[in-house]
Amino acid sequence: MARGDVIIEFMSLLRRKRKRSLFRAPRFLGHFRRNTSAVSIPGNGVELFGEGERFIPAMIRACGKAAEEICLEFYIIRDDAIGRHLAEALLSAARRGVRVYLIYDYVGCFDTSSSYFRNLEQGSVKCLPFNPPSIRRGIGWFDKRDHRKMAVIDGKSAFVGGVNIGREYVGLDISPGHLRDLGMRIDGPAAGELALLFRSNWEGEGGTVPPEWRERRRPIDPAGDAEVLIVNGGPHHNRSLIRSAFRMAIAGAADSIKVLNPYFVPGPRVIRSLLRAAGRGVRVQLILPAKSDMPLVRLVGRSYYSPLLKNGIEIFEREGTILHAKVMLIDDAWAVIGSANLDQRSFHRNFEVNVIVDSPGFGRQVAEMFDGDLARSRRIIIEEHERRGLLVRLLERFCAPVSWFL
Repeated sequence: MARGDVIIEFMSLLRRKRKRSLFRAPRFLGHFRRNTSAVSIPGNGVELFGEGERFIPAMIRACGKAAEEICLEFYIIRDDAIGRHLAEALLSAARRGVRVYLIYDYVGCFDTSSSYFRNLEQGSVKCLPFNPPSIRRGIGWFDKRDHRKMAVIDGKSAFVGGVNIGREYVGLDISPGHLRDLGMRIDGPAAGELALLFRSNWEGEGGTVPPEWRERRRPIDPAGDAEVLIVNGGPHHNRSLIRSAFRMAIAGAADSIKVLNPYFVPGPRVIRSLLRAAGRGVRVQLILPAKSDMPLVRLVGRSYYSPLLKNGIEIFEREGTILHAKVMLIDDAWAVIGSANLDQRSFHRNFEVNVIVDSPGFGRQVAEMFDGDLARSRRIIIEEHERRGLLVRLLERFCAPVSWFL
């Protein structure tokens, strides 16, 4: 048994002995930090934006108030009305002397016109493509993505979640072709830690390091009472820190696990963690997409349903707008929000960032939001699922071997 599995099993055994939250236990937090390389920062203010149409305007408004520095890192930036609105805010900030840095994923922004980024560069916004094509690396370059979505303003405020920059992320349930997504704002010391993560990626991709980054960092005053843990993952790690964080959070649950995720190809280790949680009496609810912008992923994901349903795990499929939000809520107190999906690409090949908020008040907000999505979802019944046609079963089995690449 791998070391990570031993720790997960230990947590499960400890969980059976005491039916209360482990999250504030020093022993649990110590194991969590060691196995996920999580950075834990107290003293933060947190705000949930339960819809993309609230997240993006709030982030752009914050850019308009920046005094010193704006750092943005996004997988997709569209050259549409939303993208141009952001560009105007960044150019305006640069004109008033704010240092503006932007990392965009080359593959994610493949459809975005080069003139969009050229216009920003001409306006003193420093743009850096993540992982552009390289003859030296061969075809392997294509599989490396920067899937993070975050913005840090003056090192004091940060926006993070699953929302990319594009009009499809600000749609409502009645808007066809739009995505249901969410994000959050963090004020306080945790924002400074996200700024350091951005700087590391900027330097790692060959960006010119400004002299201000070499200076000693000023301490950031507390802005609230929420403890925030930051987990960043990528192919530069020798094991999946993102997956470890998900599994240890599941192992620490005492009462409930609520998951909202669009791409569910978790692999056997996460499935085992969910089954162990259900086996010790934790109520596990998964909201997954009824329709997807990646039909093959949904097909493979549904092949995991039977063992979960047979062991008491509740699965719902969210109808209406295509699901793109990524949330895990443990015991209505530990909320995991970020860019990572429950799939092998997020675990092993993407650069991702997840934020864990330890705050009962914030957890209640996330739980209320989850209930809203539950009301828009259809429950999957095992008998109904088992009646799916032979062709669907064959396709699931045929596509299963490629799940690693999804």
